[in-house]
Amino acid sequence: MARTKANIGELRNSDFLTLASLMGVVPYSTVLEVMHKCGIATRRYRKLPMELMAYYIICMTLYAKVSLQEVLRCLFEGCDKLRFKLSCGIITGRGGIPNARNRLGAEFMRVLFETVCLPIATSKTIGTFYRKWRLVAIDGSTLDLPDEKANRDFFGRPGASRGKAAFPKLRFVALLEIGTHAIFAAVQGAYKEHENTLAKKILSHLKAGMLLIADRGFGCYPIYSEAIKTGADLLFRVRGIMKFPCLKTFADGSYLSKLYPSPNDRRKDINGITVRIIEYRLKGGKEKYVLITSILDPELAPAPELAAVYHERWEIEMGYDEIKNHLKEPGNCLRSKTPELVIQEFYGYLLAHFTIRSLMHQAALKASCDPDSLSFTGAVRVVCRKITAAHFPPPACSD
Repeated sequence: MARTKANIGELRNSDFLTLASLMGVVPYSTVLEVMHKCGIATRRYRKLPMELMAYYIICMTLYAKVSLQEVLRCLFEGCDKLRFKLSCGIITGRGGIPNARNRLGAEFMRVLFETVCLPIATSKTIGTFYRKWRLVAIDGSTLDLPDEKANRDFFGRPGASRGKAAFPKLRFVALLEIGTHAIFAAVQGAYKEHENTLAKKILSHLKAGMLLIADRGFGCYPIYSEAIKTGADLLFRVRGIMKFPCLKTFADGSYLSKLYPSPNDRRKDINGITVRIIEYRLKGGKEKYVLITSILDPELAPAPELAAVYHERWEIEMGYDEIKNHLKEPGNCLRSKTPELVIQEFYGYLLAHFTIRSLMHQAALKASCDPDSLSFTGAVRVVCRKITAAHFPPPACSD
Protein backbone atom coordinates (compact mmCIF):
# COMPACT_ATOMS: atom_id res chain seq x y z
CA MET A 1 0.00 0.00 0.00
CA ALA A 2 1.40 3.37 -1.03
CA ARG A 3 2.37 5.72 1.76
CA THR A 4 1.11 9.30 1.82
CA LYS A 5 3.58 11.89 3.00
CA ALA A 6 2.35 14.06 5.83
CA ASN A 7 1.74 17.77 5.49
CA ILE A 8 3.02 20.31 7.96
CA GLY A 9 -0.28 22.15 7.89
CA GLU A 10 -0.98 25.82 8.42
CA LEU A 11 2.07 27.62 9.71
CA ARG A 12 1.76 29.87 12.73
CA ASN A 13 3.39 33.28 13.10
CA SER A 14 5.58 31.78 15.83
CA ASP A 15 6.97 29.32 13.29
CA PHE A 16 8.44 32.14 11.20
CA LEU A 17 11.42 32.81 13.43
CA THR A 18 13.66 32.41 10.36
CA LEU A 19 16.34 29.85 9.71
CA ALA A 20 18.49 31.42 12.42
CA SER A 21 19.05 28.11 14.22
CA LEU A 22 20.20 26.42 11.03
CA MET A 23 22.07 29.38 9.60
CA GLY A 24 23.86 29.91 12.89
CA VAL A 25 25.58 26.58 12.24
CA VAL A 26 25.63 26.66 8.43
CA PRO A 27 26.11 30.38 7.69
CA TYR A 28 24.80 31.88 4.47
CA SER A 29 28.23 33.39 3.79
CA THR A 30 29.80 29.92 4.04
CA VAL A 31 27.29 28.54 1.55
CA LEU A 32 28.26 31.27 -0.91
CA GLU A 33 31.98 30.65 -0.36
CA VAL A 34 31.62 26.92 -0.95
CA MET A 35 29.56 27.54 -4.08
CA HIS A 36 32.29 29.78 -5.42
CA LYS A 37 34.92 27.19 -4.48
CA CYS A 38 32.99 24.49 -6.33
CA GLY A 39 32.43 26.73 -9.33
CA ILE A 40 28.64 26.76 -9.09
CA ALA A 41 28.00 30.28 -7.79
CA THR A 42 24.59 31.59 -8.89
CA ARG A 43 24.79 33.89 -11.92
CA ARG A 44 21.08 33.96 -12.74
CA TYR A 45 18.32 33.48 -10.19
CA ARG A 46 15.97 30.73 -11.25
CA LYS A 47 12.73 29.59 -9.66
CA LEU A 48 14.88 27.49 -7.33
CA PRO A 49 18.18 29.35 -6.73
CA MET A 50 21.03 27.18 -5.54
CA GLU A 51 21.42 29.08 -2.26
CA LEU A 52 17.87 28.09 -1.41
CA MET A 53 18.49 24.48 -2.48
CA ALA A 54 21.54 24.20 -0.21
CA TYR A 55 19.30 24.71 2.82
CA TYR A 56 16.49 22.73 1.23
CA ILE A 57 18.67 19.58 1.15
CA ILE A 58 19.22 19.90 4.90
CA CYS A 59 15.54 20.66 5.57
CA MET A 60 14.34 17.65 3.57
CA THR A 61 16.24 15.42 6.00
CA LEU A 62 14.81 17.22 9.02
CA TYR A 63 11.31 16.67 7.61
CA ALA A 64 11.68 13.03 6.62
CA LYS A 65 7.94 12.39 7.04
CA VAL A 66 6.96 15.28 4.79
CA SER A 67 6.79 15.30 1.00
CA LEU A 68 9.53 17.12 -0.89
CA GLN A 69 7.01 19.59 -2.32
CA GLU A 70 5.68 20.33 1.18
CA VAL A 71 9.17 21.12 2.47
CA LEU A 72 9.63 23.52 -0.43
CA ARG A 73 6.24 25.12 0.31
CA CYS A 74 7.40 25.86 3.83
CA LEU A 75 10.52 27.61 2.57
CA PHE A 76 8.54 29.65 0.04
CA GLU A 77 5.88 30.55 2.58
CA GLY A 78 8.57 31.62 5.00
CA CYS A 79 10.13 33.90 2.39
CA ASP A 80 6.77 35.56 1.74
CA LYS A 81 5.99 35.93 5.44
CA LEU A 82 9.32 37.59 6.11
CA ARG A 83 9.12 39.70 2.91
CA PHE A 84 12.33 38.41 1.46
CA LYS A 85 12.05 38.48 -2.31
CA LEU A 86 13.64 35.58 -4.12
CA SER A 87 12.96 34.99 -7.78
CA CYS A 88 11.48 31.64 -6.93
CA GLY A 89 7.74 31.71 -7.53
CA ILE A 90 5.73 28.50 -7.23
CA ILE A 91 6.97 25.15 -8.51
CA THR A 92 4.15 23.09 -9.96
CA GLY A 93 5.97 20.48 -12.08
CA ARG A 94 7.44 17.37 -10.51
CA GLY A 95 10.76 17.82 -12.29
CA GLY A 96 11.60 21.19 -10.74
CA ILE A 97 13.06 19.89 -7.50
CA PRO A 98 15.18 17.06 -9.00
CA ASN A 99 16.49 19.40 -11.69
CA ALA A 100 17.49 21.99 -9.09
CA ARG A 101 19.13 19.30 -6.94
CA ASN A 102 21.08 18.05 -9.94
CA ARG A 103 22.33 21.56 -10.65
CA LEU A 104 23.55 21.81 -7.06
CA GLY A 105 25.25 18.40 -7.21
CA ALA A 106 26.75 16.16 -4.55
CA GLU A 107 30.26 17.63 -4.51
CA PHE A 108 28.96 20.92 -3.13
CA MET A 109 27.27 19.19 -0.18
CA ARG A 110 30.43 17.19 0.55
CA VAL A 111 32.61 20.32 0.59
CA LEU A 112 30.01 22.18 2.67
CA PHE A 113 30.02 19.33 5.19
CA GLU A 114 33.82 19.33 5.39
CA THR A 115 33.88 23.11 5.80
CA VAL A 116 31.20 23.37 8.49
CA CYS A 117 31.44 20.13 10.46
CA LEU A 118 34.41 20.30 12.81
CA PRO A 119 34.95 19.22 16.44
CA ILE A 120 32.95 21.63 18.61
CA ALA A 121 33.71 20.73 22.23
CA THR A 122 35.46 23.29 24.43
CA SER A 123 37.35 22.85 27.67
CA LYS A 124 34.03 23.53 29.45
CA THR A 125 32.15 20.75 27.67
CA ILE A 126 31.36 17.94 30.10
CA GLY A 127 32.16 14.38 29.06
CA THR A 128 34.31 15.15 26.02
CA PHE A 129 37.86 14.79 27.32
CA TYR A 130 39.81 12.09 29.09
CA ARG A 131 42.64 13.87 30.89
CA LYS A 132 44.31 15.88 28.09
CA TRP A 133 42.76 13.97 25.18
CA ARG A 134 39.67 14.79 23.14
CA LEU A 135 37.80 11.48 22.73
CA VAL A 136 36.79 10.55 19.19
CA ALA A 137 35.56 7.29 17.68
CA ILE A 138 35.49 5.69 14.25
CA ASP A 139 33.02 3.16 12.92
CA GLY A 140 31.04 2.25 9.83
CA SER A 141 27.41 1.61 8.97
CA THR A 142 25.02 1.34 6.01
CA LEU A 143 21.89 3.06 4.72
CA ASP A 144 19.12 1.52 2.61
CA LEU A 145 18.47 3.14 -0.77
CA PRO A 146 15.51 3.10 -3.17
CA ASP A 147 15.51 0.00 -5.37
CA GLU A 148 16.37 1.81 -8.60
CA LYS A 149 18.62 0.37 -11.31
CA ALA A 150 21.06 3.28 -11.07
CA ASN A 151 21.41 2.77 -7.31
CA ARG A 152 21.78 -1.01 -7.69
CA ASP A 153 24.50 -0.62 -10.32
CA PHE A 154 26.43 2.04 -8.42
CA PHE A 155 26.12 0.96 -4.77
CA GLY A 156 25.21 -2.72 -5.03
CA ARG A 157 23.31 -4.68 -2.43
CA PRO A 158 24.19 -7.46 0.00
CA GLY A 159 23.44 -11.10 -0.54
CA ALA A 160 20.74 -12.92 1.38
CA SER A 161 19.89 -16.51 2.20
CA ARG A 162 17.65 -16.53 -0.87
CA GLY A 163 19.06 -14.36 -3.61
CA LYS A 164 19.82 -10.75 -2.70
CA ALA A 165 18.60 -8.19 -0.20
CA ALA A 166 15.60 -6.06 -1.09
CA PHE A 167 17.41 -2.73 -1.26
CA PRO A 168 20.78 -1.38 -2.42
CA LYS A 169 22.96 -0.08 0.39
CA LEU A 170 25.37 2.78 0.84
CA ARG A 171 28.29 2.06 3.15
CA PHE A 172 29.93 4.85 5.11
CA VAL A 173 32.56 5.40 7.78
CA ALA A 174 32.70 8.45 10.05
CA LEU A 175 34.68 10.09 12.84
CA LEU A 176 32.59 11.27 15.78
CA GLU A 177 33.45 13.50 18.72
CA ILE A 178 32.25 11.31 21.59
CA GLY A 179 31.16 13.95 24.08
CA THR A 180 29.00 15.92 21.65
CA HIS A 181 28.11 13.24 19.05
CA ALA A 182 29.28 15.70 16.38
CA ILE A 183 30.35 13.88 13.20
CA PHE A 184 33.33 15.82 11.83
CA ALA A 185 34.51 13.55 9.02
CA ALA A 186 32.78 10.98 6.84
CA VAL A 187 33.19 9.11 3.59
CA GLN A 188 30.72 7.00 1.66
CA GLY A 189 31.02 4.30 -0.97
CA ALA A 190 29.50 1.20 -2.49
CA TYR A 191 28.32 -1.60 -0.23
CA LYS A 192 31.16 -3.88 -1.35
CA GLU A 193 33.84 -1.45 -0.18
CA HIS A 194 35.43 -2.55 3.08
CA GLU A 195 35.14 -0.27 6.08
CA ASN A 196 38.93 -0.27 6.49
CA THR A 197 39.37 0.94 2.92
CA LEU A 198 36.96 3.80 3.52
CA ALA A 199 38.46 4.59 6.93
CA LYS A 200 41.88 5.36 5.45
CA LYS A 201 40.31 8.25 3.51
CA ILE A 202 39.31 10.17 6.66
CA LEU A 203 42.20 9.46 9.04
CA SER A 204 43.82 12.74 7.94
CA HIS A 205 41.12 14.56 9.96
CA LEU A 206 42.70 13.31 13.18
CA LYS A 207 44.88 15.77 15.09
CA ALA A 208 47.36 15.72 17.94
CA GLY A 209 45.50 15.84 21.25
CA MET A 210 42.82 13.42 20.10
CA LEU A 211 42.40 9.86 21.39
CA LEU A 212 40.87 7.70 18.66
CA ILE A 213 38.86 4.73 19.92
CA ALA A 214 38.09 1.90 17.50
CA ASP A 215 36.50 -1.53 17.67
CA ARG A 216 38.32 -4.72 16.66
CA GLY A 217 37.16 -4.41 13.04
CA PHE A 218 39.72 -1.61 12.71
CA GLY A 219 42.29 -3.22 15.02
CA CYS A 220 44.86 -4.15 12.40
CA TYR A 221 48.27 -2.96 11.28
CA PRO A 222 47.19 -1.09 8.09
CA ILE A 223 44.75 1.19 9.93
CA TYR A 224 46.82 1.57 13.10
CA SER A 225 50.00 2.44 11.18
CA GLU A 226 48.19 5.10 9.14
CA ALA A 227 46.35 6.59 12.11
CA ILE A 228 49.50 6.90 14.23
CA LYS A 229 51.05 9.17 11.58
CA THR A 230 48.44 11.86 12.25
CA GLY A 231 49.81 12.63 15.71
CA ALA A 232 46.65 11.46 17.47
CA ASP A 233 46.84 8.80 20.17
CA LEU A 234 45.04 5.52 19.63
CA LEU A 235 43.05 3.04 21.69
CA PHE A 236 42.02 0.05 19.57
CA ARG A 237 40.47 -3.24 20.47
CA VAL A 238 42.03 -6.19 18.64
CA ARG A 239 41.03 -9.79 18.14
CA GLY A 240 42.00 -12.17 20.91
CA ILE A 241 43.79 -14.52 18.50
CA MET A 242 46.46 -11.92 17.70
CA LYS A 243 49.82 -12.64 19.28
CA PHE A 244 51.80 -10.02 21.16
CA PRO A 245 55.23 -10.80 22.68
CA CYS A 246 55.65 -9.30 26.16
CA LEU A 247 58.57 -6.86 26.21
CA LYS A 248 57.96 -5.12 29.52
CA THR A 249 55.31 -5.48 32.23
CA PHE A 250 53.91 -2.55 34.20
CA ALA A 251 52.46 -2.41 37.70
CA ASP A 252 48.91 -1.79 36.39
CA GLY A 253 48.98 -5.13 34.53
CA SER A 254 49.57 -3.71 31.06
CA TYR A 255 52.69 -4.54 29.08
CA LEU A 256 54.69 -3.31 26.11
CA SER A 257 54.69 -5.25 22.86
CA LYS A 258 54.82 -4.69 19.10
CA LEU A 259 52.21 -4.75 16.37
CA TYR A 260 53.51 -6.30 13.16
CA PRO A 261 52.13 -6.25 9.61
CA SER A 262 52.53 -10.02 9.22
CA PRO A 263 53.66 -13.18 11.08
CA ASN A 264 56.84 -13.17 9.01
CA ASP A 265 57.68 -9.63 10.19
CA ARG A 266 57.02 -10.74 13.75
CA ARG A 267 59.41 -13.67 13.44
CA LYS A 268 62.12 -11.41 12.01
CA ASP A 269 61.21 -8.55 14.38
CA ILE A 270 60.99 -5.99 11.58
CA ASN A 271 58.51 -3.21 10.77
CA GLY A 272 56.91 -3.45 14.22
CA ILE A 273 55.14 -0.58 16.00
CA THR A 274 55.55 -0.42 19.78
CA VAL A 275 52.21 -0.60 21.56
CA ARG A 276 50.95 -1.07 25.08
CA ILE A 277 48.64 -4.03 25.69
CA ILE A 278 45.72 -3.98 28.13
CA GLU A 279 43.82 -7.21 28.78
CA TYR A 280 40.72 -7.51 30.96
CA ARG A 281 37.30 -9.10 31.39
CA LEU A 282 34.12 -7.36 32.45
CA LYS A 283 32.82 -8.34 35.88
CA GLY A 284 30.77 -11.51 35.48
CA GLY A 285 31.73 -11.87 31.81
CA LYS A 286 33.81 -14.53 30.08
CA GLU A 287 34.93 -12.62 27.01
CA LYS A 288 38.46 -11.25 27.15
CA TYR A 289 39.07 -7.74 25.85
CA VAL A 290 42.47 -6.97 24.35
CA LEU A 291 43.28 -3.30 23.77
CA ILE A 292 46.33 -1.75 22.16
CA THR A 293 47.25 1.87 22.72
CA SER A 294 49.90 4.33 21.64
CA ILE A 295 50.03 5.79 25.17
CA LEU A 296 53.04 3.83 26.38
CA ASP A 297 53.46 5.45 29.81
CA PRO A 298 50.99 3.93 32.32
CA GLU A 299 51.30 6.99 34.56
CA LEU A 300 49.77 9.14 31.83
CA ALA A 301 46.85 6.75 31.37
CA PRO A 302 46.50 3.79 33.77
CA ALA A 303 45.12 0.55 32.34
CA PRO A 304 41.88 0.54 34.39
CA GLU A 305 41.05 4.03 33.17
CA LEU A 306 41.72 3.18 29.53
CA ALA A 307 39.58 0.06 29.86
CA ALA A 308 36.72 2.26 31.05
CA VAL A 309 37.36 4.85 28.35
CA TYR A 310 37.22 2.22 25.60
CA HIS A 311 33.56 1.56 26.28
CA GLU A 312 32.80 5.19 25.41
CA ARG A 313 33.16 3.95 21.83
CA TRP A 314 29.50 2.95 21.94
CA GLU A 315 28.59 6.63 21.70
CA ILE A 316 29.20 6.46 17.95
CA GLU A 317 26.55 3.75 17.68
CA MET A 318 24.13 6.12 19.41
CA GLY A 319 25.10 8.87 16.98
CA TYR A 320 24.30 6.63 14.03
CA ASP A 321 21.00 5.68 15.67
CA GLU A 322 20.10 9.37 15.87
CA ILE A 323 20.51 9.67 12.10
CA LYS A 324 18.96 6.36 11.07
CA ASN A 325 16.03 6.19 13.48
CA HIS A 326 15.31 9.74 14.64
CA LEU A 327 16.11 11.99 11.67
CA LYS A 328 15.31 9.35 9.07
CA GLU A 329 12.20 7.26 9.57
CA PRO A 330 13.10 3.83 11.04
CA GLY A 331 13.12 1.16 8.36
CA ASN A 332 12.71 3.60 5.47
CA CYS A 333 15.14 4.19 2.62
CA LEU A 334 16.66 7.48 1.63
CA ARG A 335 14.51 9.37 -0.87
CA SER A 336 16.93 9.85 -3.76
CA LYS A 337 16.72 7.67 -6.86
CA THR A 338 20.10 8.36 -8.47
CA PRO A 339 23.63 7.93 -7.04
CA GLU A 340 24.43 11.64 -7.36
CA LEU A 341 21.37 12.65 -5.35
CA VAL A 342 21.87 9.79 -2.87
CA ILE A 343 25.32 11.16 -2.00
CA GLN A 344 23.89 14.68 -1.83
CA GLU A 345 21.16 13.53 0.56
CA PHE A 346 23.70 11.58 2.65
CA TYR A 347 25.70 14.74 3.35
CA GLY A 348 22.43 16.59 3.95
CA TYR A 349 21.69 14.15 6.78
CA LEU A 350 25.15 14.67 8.25
CA LEU A 351 24.74 18.46 8.13
CA ALA A 352 21.30 18.21 9.73
CA HIS A 353 22.64 15.97 12.49
CA PHE A 354 25.60 18.30 13.06
CA THR A 355 23.24 21.27 13.27
CA ILE A 356 21.10 19.60 15.92
CA ARG A 357 24.12 18.47 17.91
CA SER A 358 25.71 21.93 17.72
CA LEU A 359 22.57 23.55 19.11
CA MET A 360 22.40 20.92 21.85
CA HIS A 361 26.03 21.62 22.71
CA GLN A 362 25.31 25.34 23.02
CA ALA A 363 22.37 24.57 25.30
CA ALA A 364 24.50 22.20 27.40
CA LEU A 365 27.18 24.87 27.86
CA LYS A 366 24.59 27.39 29.06
CA ALA A 367 23.13 24.87 31.50
CA SER A 368 26.56 23.52 32.56
CA CYS A 369 25.44 19.95 31.87
CA ASP A 370 26.59 16.99 29.81
CA PRO A 371 25.23 17.08 26.21
CA ASP A 372 24.31 13.41 26.72
CA SER A 373 21.70 14.48 29.26
CA LEU A 374 19.72 16.35 26.59
CA SER A 375 17.14 14.68 24.36
CA PHE A 376 18.09 14.48 20.69
CA THR A 377 14.50 13.76 19.69
CA GLY A 378 13.31 16.77 21.66
CA ALA A 379 15.90 18.97 19.99
CA VAL A 380 14.76 17.81 16.55
CA ARG A 381 11.16 18.72 17.40
CA VAL A 382 12.17 22.19 18.56
CA VAL A 383 14.26 22.91 15.45
CA CYS A 384 11.58 21.59 13.10
CA ARG A 385 9.06 23.93 14.73
CA LYS A 386 11.28 26.93 14.24
CA ILE A 387 12.86 26.20 10.86
CA THR A 388 9.86 26.66 8.60
CA ALA A 389 10.90 30.11 7.42
CA ALA A 390 13.72 31.12 5.18
CA HIS A 391 16.06 33.94 6.09
CA PHE A 392 17.94 34.77 2.94
CA PRO A 393 19.27 38.24 2.14
CA PRO A 394 17.42 39.77 -0.85
CA PRO A 395 19.51 38.57 -3.80
CA ALA A 396 21.13 40.91 -6.21
CA CYS A 397 19.08 39.49 -9.08
CA SER A 398 20.63 39.66 -12.50
CA ASP A 399 19.71 37.94 -15.73
